[in-house]
Amino acid sequence: MLNHDVNRGFRNRIAQGGALLLPGAANALAARIIEDLGFEAVYLSGAGLTNTYLGMPDLAFVSLPEIAQHTATIRDATDLPIVVDADNGFGNALNVRHTVRTLERAGASAIQLEDQKTPKRCGHFSGKEVVPLAEARSRIKAAVDARQDSNTLIVARTDARATDGYSEALDRAAAFVEDGADITFVEAPQSVEELAGIPKALPGTPQIVNLVVGGKTPILDLAELDGMGFKLVLYANVALQSAVYGMQAALGQLREQGRMDESGPLAGFLERQRVVRKDFFDDLEKHYAF
Repeated sequence: MLNHDVNRGFRNRIAQGGALLLPGAANALAARIIEDLGFEAVYLSGAGLTNTYLGMPDLAFVSLPEIAQHTATIRDATDLPIVVDADNGFGNALNVRHTVRTLERAGASAIQLEDQKTPKRCGHFSGKEVVPLAEARSRIKAAVDARQDSNTLIVARTDARATDGYSEALDRAAAFVEDGADITFVEAPQSVEELAGIPKALPGTPQIVNLVVGGKTPILDLAELDGMGFKLVLYANVALQSAVYGMQAALGQLREQGRMDESGPLAGFLERQRVVRKDFFDDLEKHYAF
């Protein structure tokens, strides 16, 4: 499902507008809420998908078919641009080509690929390893060549800050720009100074900053990050972390009190139906009634 108009609009928004706040979704319900609240795009988080779908940590347990399935489900649930976390592309350059083709057909507007070895792990975990630069570059070149819509964005992420240092991470990001990446993503900078240096080192190329609540990167206001020059401010798992907190609170109260009503803490029955557009499907059912 190639979404030419959505992809073109997303590319233009990134090029022409200020910093875009990008919340992560682990499933279609979270994407519905993100759209309902007025955000401009949604990020399919590989970590969030692993946590919610499998109940496991972000240690390379999800596969390409699972990511594609969830991309397609989110595409059907929202008209927003979808940035898809495709981990390390699931192999070499040929695997990356297949990954990009698959996710583009599933409805991705942008596809993120990183330079970690397999098995990859969360960008804010210890123990990461990256592939040699030549191999990482071959992945990005293959991704750029594989896309069928020129407005599908290729996001090149490097995890080299943790393995080889800040300068190496900047050098890798610059090389990925030479290879045709539309956006670069230096994962897990560890100070305000490092954050500020990323857009300066890579002028003219949009940058993602990933703010993980409880992670390695300092949390700054959107306006401050916009002033530094970042184009995408990613909160990949705020929805997931808040959902865990909410489930713990509600279920804990249910266990202690032995009952639950609409005073909560939970969304009411009608609100739940509104978020999933029950009225829309009721109208469709009437339209097709015989």
